[in-house]
Amino acid sequence: MATDGDGVVGFVGLDDLSLDMAASLLRAGYKVQAFEIDETLVDKFLKLGGTRSASLIEAGKEVAALIVLISHVDQINDVFFGQQGVLKGLQKGALIILRSTILPSYIQNLEKRLRGLSSLSVSDACITFDLPLGNLIDNHKHIIPFWISSIREQGIHNRKYDPHALVLKSVYSIDLTDEDSMAHLIEAYVSRGFSEVLEGRTMITSSGRSEANAKAQPILSAMCEKLFTFEGEVCAGSKIKMVNELLEGIHLVAALEAISLCTQAGIHPWIVYDIVSNAAGNSWIFKNHIPQFLRGDTKVHSYRTVVQNLGVVLDMAKSLIFPLPLLAVAHQQLILGSSHGQGDDSDATLVKVWGKLLGANIQDAASAELYEPEQLARQIIAKSTVVKRIGFIGLGAMGFGMATHLLKSNFCVVGYDVYKPTLTRFVNAGGLIGNSPAETSKDVDVLVVMVTNETQAESVLYGDLGAIAALRSGASIILSSTVSPAFVSQLERRLQSRGLKLVDAPVSGGVKRASEGTLTIMASGTDEALTCTGSVLSALSEKLYVIRGGCGAGSGVKMINQLLAGVHIASGAEAMALGARLGLNTRMLFDFVKNSGGTSWMFENRVPHMLDNDYTPYSALDIFVKDLGIVTRESSSLKVPLHIATVAHQLFLAGSAAGWGRQDDAGVVKVYETLTGVKVEGKLPVLKKEVVLQSLPPEWPLDPIDDIHRLNQSNSKTLVVLDDDPTGTQTVHDIEVLTEWSVESLVEKLRKKPKCFFILTNSRSLSSEKASALIKDICGNLSVAAKSVENIDYTVVLRGDSTLRGHFPEARIKSLEYAVVSLLGEMDAWIICPFFLQGGRYTIKDIHYVADSDWLVPAGDTEFARDASFGYKSSNLREWVEEKTRGRIPASSVSSISINLLREGGPDAVCDTLCNLQKAELRGKSFLCRTAASFVSTRIGIIPKAPILPKDLGINKERKGGLIVVGSYVPKTTKQVEELKLQCGHFLKKLEVSVDKLAMKSLEEREEEINRVAEMANLFLGASKDTLIMTSRELITGKTACESLEINFKVSSALVEIVRRISTRPRYILAKGGITSSDLATKALEAKCAKVVGQALAGIPLWQLGPESRHPGVPYIVFPGNVGDSKALADVVKSWALPSRLSSTKELLLNAERGGYAVGAFNVYNMEGAEAVVAAAEEENSPAILQIHPSALKQGGIPLVACCVSAAEQANVPITVHFDHGTSKQELVEALDLGFDSLMVDGSHLSLKDNIAYTKYISLLAHSKNMLVEAELGRLSGTEDDLTVEDYEARLTDVNQAEEFIDETGIDALAVCIGNVHGKYPASGPNLRLDLLKDLHALSSKKGVFLVLHGASGLSEELIKASIQRGVTKFNVNTEVRKAYMNSLSNPKQDLVHVMASAKEAMKAVVAEKMRLFGSSGKA
Repeated sequence: MATDGDGVVGFVGLDDLSLDMAASLLRAGYKVQAFEIDETLVDKFLKLGGTRSASLIEAGKEVAALIVLISHVDQINDVFFGQQGVLKGLQKGALIILRSTILPSYIQNLEKRLRGLSSLSVSDACITFDLPLGNLIDNHKHIIPFWISSIREQGIHNRKYDPHALVLKSVYSIDLTDEDSMAHLIEAYVSRGFSEVLEGRTMITSSGRSEANAKAQPILSAMCEKLFTFEGEVCAGSKIKMVNELLEGIHLVAALEAISLCTQAGIHPWIVYDIVSNAAGNSWIFKNHIPQFLRGDTKVHSYRTVVQNLGVVLDMAKSLIFPLPLLAVAHQQLILGSSHGQGDDSDATLVKVWGKLLGANIQDAASAELYEPEQLARQIIAKSTVVKRIGFIGLGAMGFGMATHLLKSNFCVVGYDVYKPTLTRFVNAGGLIGNSPAETSKDVDVLVVMVTNETQAESVLYGDLGAIAALRSGASIILSSTVSPAFVSQLERRLQSRGLKLVDAPVSGGVKRASEGTLTIMASGTDEALTCTGSVLSALSEKLYVIRGGCGAGSGVKMINQLLAGVHIASGAEAMALGARLGLNTRMLFDFVKNSGGTSWMFENRVPHMLDNDYTPYSALDIFVKDLGIVTRESSSLKVPLHIATVAHQLFLAGSAAGWGRQDDAGVVKVYETLTGVKVEGKLPVLKKEVVLQSLPPEWPLDPIDDIHRLNQSNSKTLVVLDDDPTGTQTVHDIEVLTEWSVESLVEKLRKKPKCFFILTNSRSLSSEKASALIKDICGNLSVAAKSVENIDYTVVLRGDSTLRGHFPEARIKSLEYAVVSLLGEMDAWIICPFFLQGGRYTIKDIHYVADSDWLVPAGDTEFARDASFGYKSSNLREWVEEKTRGRIPASSVSSISINLLREGGPDAVCDTLCNLQKAELRGKSFLCRTAASFVSTRIGIIPKAPILPKDLGINKERKGGLIVVGSYVPKTTKQVEELKLQCGHFLKKLEVSVDKLAMKSLEEREEEINRVAEMANLFLGASKDTLIMTSRELITGKTACESLEINFKVSSALVEIVRRISTRPRYILAKGGITSSDLATKALEAKCAKVVGQALAGIPLWQLGPESRHPGVPYIVFPGNVGDSKALADVVKSWALPSRLSSTKELLLNAERGGYAVGAFNVYNMEGAEAVVAAAEEENSPAILQIHPSALKQGGIPLVACCVSAAEQANVPITVHFDHGTSKQELVEALDLGFDSLMVDGSHLSLKDNIAYTKYISLLAHSKNMLVEAELGRLSGTEDDLTVEDYEARLTDVNQAEEFIDETGIDALAVCIGNVHGKYPASGPNLRLDLLKDLHALSSKKGVFLVLHGASGLSEELIKASIQRGVTKFNVNTEVRKAYMNSLSNPKQDLVHVMASAKEAMKAVVAEKMRLFGSSGKA
């Protein structure tokens, strides 16, 4: 209810509309006062409950808004600025709502004068509500508390059960407001709404600056049923009025021309009225004015005001240098008509004057005896004869639908068309075909001709192989083409001479209705012809009219309908082009007109094509070139001047001449666009994201997260999020998700008193009715569970799609919101907040945008808005609410919050006026939030953390394959899948599932496809291969939203069955698409609970499946279909995919250094050696290095390296491959590209200077490939692989030289010489210089270089441990392993495979012993 401070509204001047407005305000709780001199109006006002004001000044005293009615510009000075003007009584900053008929320029001047009167700080009154709503999320990371009232409290709707959605904007652009205004001015055009929804109730179009509009909204909304708000300069209302008057004027003259033409054509005007008023040629003017016109109730003088108003519009157009050819002609016609109503004829009726002007005796024609065309049709059908065989010529879009429907109606139909593929389609539909019109016509009872024009009709009937020659005598022809009445009459005479009958039966209704047999048909002909064809006509039509007047009368009615339809399309183009030139929002202009007197069937049907700039030909422009050509030709023949129709014809001709003839007929608007440079297109602009975000006020500098945590601690309520698909967990972590909602499960969860948990409803995959029933069930269980737990309370949030898909209340019984309310009680308000930062969803000035790379695309223009089940058109969230509720919640009753208030005033400034959700709920207010993912995390104060990687969950060393399942069909997903295959195709196994087989073929084919994919996936995963299962990318949809949901269900259930049949436990599972991820989790994996551990990438939730699931603890990546750029899916798969190696050599040595152990590097020479090392490593759970010596490489070649690399990749523990003792540049450079992880540069045989140069050269090359480089300083004695170094050649490593060597070469690991040898140690045993090793360790630690000790064969456990303590992280082992291999060969074996197995086991035992000795066992 309005209160004293804001609850008084004043009126200056009253009329009938003012009285309706005042009555609405009084019902809403406002006090109303008025100044008016007409006592009759004052009496009515007082009876309503208003208060009379004695003067203009008194009318404006203490009012929140003053509504001023001005009829002439001369009144402005007296009413506003005179000694007794209203400004004397207005309080500063008050609102003036101006209703006037004056020109826009005068209104603009008035606003300037009001804004310049005095300096006054204007309070931010854009929010006038007083009840709490919730926390508004900032466009980057902050949450700002606010509150707002229930619109029900403002009294906009009287029914208590009506909810009112409130749009919360995460981003809002700045409206600059002059703070020096004496008063805020709003211009309001008030009119009656004439749509079926409004039924004469009040509409208001308001315009003004944003602050004034915000201030006026609650008052304007209270006064009308529908409010259109234009932000910017004032005078949009007067401009819209002009556009509407243009349409009404043109429609009036077109309607009069149509009636004149039908009269001269001998068709009863009332018959035409009855048919056209239910057809495409209808308009509000035709429907409501023609009956009065025909009855003679309309006086000529009543249109003189119309003439004056149209003159004002034309003057405005002249000043803009904008052509209005249709309006100019209509204006001249009305001038001519009104000039005949002067003097003695001042009381003349319009029908009399118009008939005189056009030479048509309309009065007599309208008074002629009436008949019922539909009654005649029923009589004809009742006595129609049996038709055994039908010929059908012309299987175009309309003809094919008609012919196939006749097949469905059990007629035998022979078809013909010049386009051969169409004949094939017709055969597939069950029809017969002829190779010519003549062959098609043989032995038929009825021949239907449905070709484009008269020329084609003449050709198929009388041309080469024409039908007439083949038709048997007595056969009937139905001509359904749109042709002139004269052509039909002449054709009938020609056919009668051959004993053939003709029915003139043009059709209307479009392709869809043709295929359904629900066309409108206007038939004429002899009774005999109609009786012979009655059953065919009945099968094709929903409405069949039989028109008296003989053949040609049906085409006459169709001609009249096409006259009006064509003019209405052209006038719609002229009106919208003018609106664009006037700077109006063309989409809002369209919404206004379709509720006003300027609307028509064609305006409502074709203008959306203009607004969408979509000229896909539903009906080609050239058709109206033809149809209006028929009109002008017949008018000439009948001597009826049709000025409007002729100009419309010229406009269509101009469009055809410009090359647009085959485009949609709405393309006639391009004639205006091309001439004037305007753009009618009503699409919202795509914005540069960076520019938009930079234009916003700076963020509030203080992070309110601590306040949020404090409020959460004081508020014990648990936040229960009902998520319509699993992707709602996109911004949270360490929160649990329930996938079933038994009372027991909910009790268990509530007893833990969590701050939040999710319930996965997956309601988006259900029909509205099923979704509503599901939510009722969940809320019922939740209520029961809460009563079983002491000291628990909860708040429900509905988490929905950030791209606006999903169920929203279209009707009460289908609403998820109503399902919640029905069990949890009435809510004070609904909150809508689809902002989602991580997914790039922003709301700017009520427009919701989806980020696409660097651009912001209006949501209504994205692929998401074209969703087969949940599509929508509106990007404006206010209008989206109205669209989804089918007008039950008008856009004008939806309120919103500006980011200016949030960012510039901060939390305290907002709370001064409003409040926040938690405080409000503590005060007993209840709110239902419908939000995207960002709201929940901010509401509970979650601090974001970095994306989760396999290592964070401790599974980075697992060697199992991952499973990726893609079911989403949005174009974004298809692009992401293509990029995934491009980037990851080399390691990914791909399985495509045929959607056609799953959803459209037999159960046997479906089962076979499911089995095939499941079996292959099991094999791939078992072989440790990451596996992609994806549905084929062709999108198959149903004819209705329900059919599309059914197809989705079949595909989703098949994916569930495939995953259910996969027995191999995957390393991770990634499900792409909301429905897919929900069904896989709940049905295939049988998860009842999961923990959200974080995100795999921004906006991509990562769960761990609960212990009850088929794969407990397996990471489950829920990848939404609408998130991420084209590379996002590939990025996630690459970060989670099975790595080719579990570690690098550098990581192995670093871990060893940290863990106080060493890694064994074992020389291998063949496959058995590699297998022995890997087997020992896996058995000991130890890291290891496979080493290949140049001599081994010389013998084994690249296959040996490939064998080692493959063994390392397949191992379940970290294994790397190392190239050992590279003594030449040639072999080292070649080794760089063979797949080694590391290499050793052996320049120990060179001088220090040459060794440095040699090592540095290779080191630079290897580091460019991220390879670890080991080098040797000093020289070991002994023999390795036939290379012997004598004792006298051996040199210990010099510490000083080592420092220089490390600094100059940049190596990563240093192989030291401290008395160690290659091969066998002498009988006296090893003599290692551990003191030297200690010094080298001190140096290497300082330099960050690892120490390596060659010649580990034969070293004692004591020496090994001492070496590790002094920094050795890698031991090279060769001799003992080789010896074990050679010894195994001394024992005879039955077969080569036994030799291989024996050698492998012998080497494996030595390797395992060394691993235990080095301390690496158990360290993998």
